[in-house]
Amino acid sequence: MQRLLLILGIAMGCDNSPSFRPIRPHTADPAGSGADDDQEDTEKEDPPEEEDADWPSVDTLSVDVDDLMTHLEALQAIAEANGGHRAAGTSGYDASVDYAAAQLEDVGYVVSLHEFNITQEIENQPPVLEVLTDGTVYEAGTDFTTIAYTGSGEAVGPIVPVDLQLPPGPSPNDSSSGCEAGDFFGFPEGGIALIQRGSCAFADKATLAMAAGAAAVLIFNEGQEGRRGLFSATLGGGTDADIPVLIMRFEVGEELAESADAGDTSVHVLADVEQVETPTVNLIAESPGATEDVVVVGGHLDSVSRGPGINDNGSGAMLILEMARVVARDEIALTNPIRWVLWGGEELGLLGSLAYVRDLDDAEHARILANLNFDMVASPNPVRFVYDGDGSETETVGPTGSGQIEAMFLEWFEAEGLETEATPFDGRSDYGPFIWSGIPAGGLFTGAEQEKTMDQVDVYGGQVGQAYDSCYHQECDTIENVDPGVYAEIAAAAGHAVLSLGDLEGGFSLAGPPAPEMIVPMVASLGGCHAHAGRPEAR
Repeated sequence: MQRLLLILGIAMGCDNSPSFRPIRPHTADPAGSGADDDQEDTEKEDPPEEEDADWPSVDTLSVDVDDLMTHLEALQAIAEANGGHRAAGTSGYDASVDYAAAQLEDVGYVVSLHEFNITQEIENQPPVLEVLTDGTVYEAGTDFTTIAYTGSGEAVGPIVPVDLQLPPGPSPNDSSSGCEAGDFFGFPEGGIALIQRGSCAFADKATLAMAAGAAAVLIFNEGQEGRRGLFSATLGGGTDADIPVLIMRFEVGEELAESADAGDTSVHVLADVEQVETPTVNLIAESPGATEDVVVVGGHLDSVSRGPGINDNGSGAMLILEMARVVARDEIALTNPIRWVLWGGEELGLLGSLAYVRDLDDAEHARILANLNFDMVASPNPVRFVYDGDGSETETVGPTGSGQIEAMFLEWFEAEGLETEATPFDGRSDYGPFIWSGIPAGGLFTGAEQEKTMDQVDVYGGQVGQAYDSCYHQECDTIENVDPGVYAEIAAAAGHAVLSLGDLEGGFSLAGPPAPEMIVPMVASLGGCHAHAGRPEAR
């Protein structure tokens, strides 16, 4: 019986790429490569200060959190009726699109669908991971699974640990297991590489293992709180893996490492997959304005295949949906058009937003004043995070205007007596293609798999040492996994941002011409030529 898995993939080449507005220096690397990590430390200059935007005096949209929860209940019901999830390319996602479209059309919007391709991975038979030495058989889908873009094949060989850090370090990405060619010195031909998740891309680990002669690769979670279970991951479409690559729970990797240390451990690994392309869509509606300066307000509608995705990202998608409904219902006239977009394929690597930005011609691209992104905005153990557009806290600077959007959010929260923290433009959500192509962006976020600190508990309450969202990418990301209180706070701030950008006149001061080296990674990122830092995780 065949099982369908959705994986990162987009039917785009790298030639004939359209020209875009330049990326500012220090914009997030779309490949998530960490290319600067190995360079010598130099004294960092302070990010350039932006002039304050001439923001209009506006309040916020009258978004009722009860209406938001009603929308989330509808998404929960859709997931329950469609195999427990709403992943792109599936009936659950299609039903989510239909629901959102009907809600928008009900208040007068003309809805359009922007089509793009994703890749479906078909498992012709379930993957296998078993220890032949002692007869242990691990359970597919619970203990391990295939990584997106795995190669097909069957292998029997000895487990060979590769520079493991056990016990794990205190922080995520402490482990550099399998990140350097030297980690594979003396690796036996035909060995099964046992590698720990950590500081470099999965694609790098697999590529180095293949070059060393590995017959299969087993990558297990790193081991910190929030990084112990089974997780979604991708090699990216350009890896060309020709051997099985599996991902595993931390405990499985730990067991295999202990067995290997105790003596010769032989394992049997099987992956039997093929890939087919299938279309899916972004959903788009627009509120009219008096100018040509379009504000794109977006968030992804798809979930992972392991759960219904109510916080990630039903919360952001339904906030966007309800803000659009309020603007239409209350007949709010805006200076700038607002383009409401629910992205598809974000969980597969920002595929919908990448396709959208790449498909813009020069004139349409130049019309976009800014992008607002709302992804995971009702986390159960929340912090109010604002994207650090000026790079003052995280050293990653967004295109000119991003700092002004950040300042607008900060002023709103301060006026409301609410604390906030900065979160970096790290490429993990759909603002990525916008900032990589030079469009200013901003947005809000309430936390994913990272742990809440004691200092944060003192400010925001909640549970110290627990993930902001312990159900991130899990089956338990249900209607019970949202905090209505923080959801209402984020909704008010988002509504203020929509009105502020909707009535902003004159736009932002744009950056000058880019250095030539800044153009190449941006164009490549929009062509699907290498892995991105979106979910499923690239590292």
